[in-house]
Amino acid sequence: MTDLPVRLRPEIAALPAYRQGKQAGDDAFKLSSNENPFDPLPSVVEAIRSATGINRYPDASASRLRARLAERFDVASDRVHVAAGSVSILYQLTQATSGHGDEVLFSWRSFEAYPGLAVVAGATAVTVPNTADGRHDLTAMAAAVTDRTRIAIVCSPNNPTGPVVTQAEFDAFLEAVPSDLLVVLDEAYAEFVTDPDAVDGRRVLASRRENVVVLRTFSKAYGLAGLRVGYAIGHPRILDAARATGIPLSVTAAAEAAALASLDAEEELLDRVRTITARRDDLVARLRETGWDVPQAQGNFVWLPAGGRTAEIAAAFEAAGLIVRAFAGDGIRISVGEAESIDRIVAVASAVA
Repeated sequence: MTDLPVRLRPEIAALPAYRQGKQAGDDAFKLSSNENPFDPLPSVVEAIRSATGINRYPDASASRLRARLAERFDVASDRVHVAAGSVSILYQLTQATSGHGDEVLFSWRSFEAYPGLAVVAGATAVTVPNTADGRHDLTAMAAAVTDRTRIAIVCSPNNPTGPVVTQAEFDAFLEAVPSDLLVVLDEAYAEFVTDPDAVDGRRVLASRRENVVVLRTFSKAYGLAGLRVGYAIGHPRILDAARATGIPLSVTAAAEAAALASLDAEEELLDRVRTITARRDDLVARLRETGWDVPQAQGNFVWLPAGGRTAEIAAAFEAAGLIVRAFAGDGIRISVGEAESIDRIVAVASAVA
């Protein structure tokens, strides 16, 4: 017997829904969703207010934003795809490449949406364990590629553990895998990277690796998480396939206007990014002083490898008014938020170390 009122695919019925970071009360800091802690710039708010005409459908391809991004990355506009967040493009690419009997390859632990991508497509998720310091093992990932692998996802910096993939490692990975395997470089946190050896999607694109798609987003560094704007740069035929599987008209006019205004105000926004990265580096140093083995942090978050104590330690943070993201049995991700939260994070971390 089942309590389902209709017949569903068993693997979908068993798949847990995406779990958003817990919301925080008025007296707590929300550090669970890797959001930008700064309020939107006035110029961005004004652009959103000016985006009238909501009785009409938006531009289906977000053509103004695509043109602007094409200029930025020195590519033709048909090599740019804009959608409602970079994760939605990942779903589209997985649907376009993978089905029953196919494999979706990624490192683990990484972004928690990745396993669901494979399940929804009807494919099999193939995971390769992170190294002991939370990094991708790209040599092992290349060895895990089979004739059934249709897409390989590389997350740099890795969410939730923090380290980057180096340019040399990524280049070697591309040399080791078939040239017709779609490789997605997920760079949702690229703007926060300060490691000069890190892989750079711009450099990869300049090398004309036609099987690589680079993903980026306006949600993190640009502070537009609530509007859902992400983009992909890659071969036009690959992006056309992604568009074919996507929900049309998913990027609103207000979201496109906000993204364009954010690009206009980029220097001001990147000043905020520099503030966050400095705050991140300070937090990492202080956490290590308390005894925590924090991996290299190159996003806007830090990772505490809490293992079997994850639930207990997350509860201690919550009791102190710090809403963090717990990954059962593995560890805790703490977003770099307001400056006032830092001392409190360190105090709790020290108490439970």
